[in-house]
Amino acid sequence: MNKDLSVGEPQKVLWRFCLPLFGSIIFQQLYNIADSFVVGKFVGEKALAAVGNSYEITLIFIAFAFGCNIGCSVIVSQLFGTKAYGEMKTAVYTSLIATGVLCAALMLGGILGCDWLLGLIRTPEEVFADSRLYLDIYVWGLPFLFLYNVATGIFSALGDSKTPFYFLAASSLANIAVDILFVKGFGMGVGGVAWATFLCQGISCVLAVAAVLARLSHIPAEGKTAIFSWRLLCRIGVIAVPSILQQSFISIGNIVIQGVINGFGPSVMAGYSAAVKLNNLVITSLTTLGNGVSNFTAQNIGAEKPERVRQGFRAGLKLVWILCVPMVLLYWFGGRQLVYLFMEDITGEAMDTGVVFLRIVSPFYFMIAVKLAADGVLRGAGLMGRFMAATFTDLILRVVLALWLSVPFGSLGVWWAWPIGWLVGMTLSVVFYRTGPWRRGLT
Repeated sequence: MNKDLSVGEPQKVLWRFCLPLFGSIIFQQLYNIADSFVVGKFVGEKALAAVGNSYEITLIFIAFAFGCNIGCSVIVSQLFGTKAYGEMKTAVYTSLIATGVLCAALMLGGILGCDWLLGLIRTPEEVFADSRLYLDIYVWGLPFLFLYNVATGIFSALGDSKTPFYFLAASSLANIAVDILFVKGFGMGVGGVAWATFLCQGISCVLAVAAVLARLSHIPAEGKTAIFSWRLLCRIGVIAVPSILQQSFISIGNIVIQGVINGFGPSVMAGYSAAVKLNNLVITSLTTLGNGVSNFTAQNIGAEKPERVRQGFRAGLKLVWILCVPMVLLYWFGGRQLVYLFMEDITGEAMDTGVVFLRIVSPFYFMIAVKLAADGVLRGAGLMGRFMAATFTDLILRVVLALWLSVPFGSLGVWWAWPIGWLVGMTLSVVFYRTGPWRRGLT
C-alpha cells in the first residue's frame, strides 16, 4: 500500500514507516550473520575468517547497490510527493535500466579483480582459497542484489515499508535453513553458504521486481510513460553518485582496516569477523532508519512542506536512540555469549578479540545514531555536498587512526579508531543540519 508521508502527525507517520524498515534490515543482516554462524559452527575458525575476510570486499558491491537504492528512492519520493506519476514511473524504469548496466560492469570487474583485492588486503594463504570461492559465487549473484535493492527503494519511496519486510523475512529465514542444509547436510563448506545466499536472494529479487511492476501498473498516469529519461537519470545520479562514493569509500576504508587486522593472524581475523557482523547489524539498522528519514524529508520537500523536516528529524532521533539503548546493554554485558554464537570455543584469542571490540565501540552507538539521522535529512533534501563532507571526514580519520594506532597498541588501537571517527563525523553532520534551509526561515 502506498503512503503519503507529507500528511499526518510527523512522529507517528515516520515511526510507522520506519519500523518495518528496521525489521527488514534485521532480516537482511541475517544473510551475512547466518553465513558466519553456520561456517563458524560447522566448518571451523579458518572458514569463519575466510567469510569475514570476503565480506569486506562484498561491501564494495553493496555500496553501489545501496547508492542505486537511495538515488532512485529519493527522486521517486519527490515525484510521488508532487503527484507527478508519469515522471515517477519513468524514473523507476530509468533506475532499473541504469542499474542493470552498472551491475554488468561491476560483475566484470569482480570476476577479473577478486584475486587482486584478496592479495591487496594481505589475505593469509590458509584462508585464500575459501575467500576466493565465496567471492566468485557472490559476484554471479550481483544482479539479484542490485535489482532487489532498487525494488525496495521504490517501495520505500511510495511510503510502503511493509512489502520489502515480508520479502526479506521469508528469504532470510529460508537462507538460514538452506545454509545449514548445504553446509551440514551436504558438506559444501564455504561454497555452501555462498550458494544458499545466491539462491534465496535470487528468488526474493524476482518476486520484488515483479511486485514493483505490478504496483506501478495500478498508479494512474496521463499520457504515454517514457521508458528512459537522461534528465531523470541525471537527477538520480546527483543523489546516487555521492551515496555510492560514500559507501564505496567506507568499504575501501574497511578493506584497508581489514588488511591491518589480517596482519594479526587468523584468530584475530575470526574474532573481528564475528564482532563486526554484530556491529554492522546495529550500524546498518541505524543507516536504514536514516534512509527512512530521507524518504520522509524528500516527500515533504516534494509536497512543499519543508517545515515538517525538523519534526521528522526529532522523531527520527528519538527512534534511533530507543534502538541504541538495548543494543548497547546487550553488547556490553552479553558480548561474549553473542560472539560464541560464531565460535566453537568460549575461550581463546578469537573470543577475546570479539568481546573487546564490542565493548569499545558499542557505547558510542548513540553518537553514530545522531550522525545518521542528520545525514538522512541532508540526503533527502539533496544537500549531498554537506553529506559527503561529514561522511568522508569520519572515514578518513578512522582509517588513518587505525593505521597509526595499530603500531603501538596493536588491534586495540584499531578498535578505538571507530568512536573517534564517529565523534568528528557526528559533529559535522549536526552542524550541517542545523544550518539547513529549514532552520533559516526559508520555509
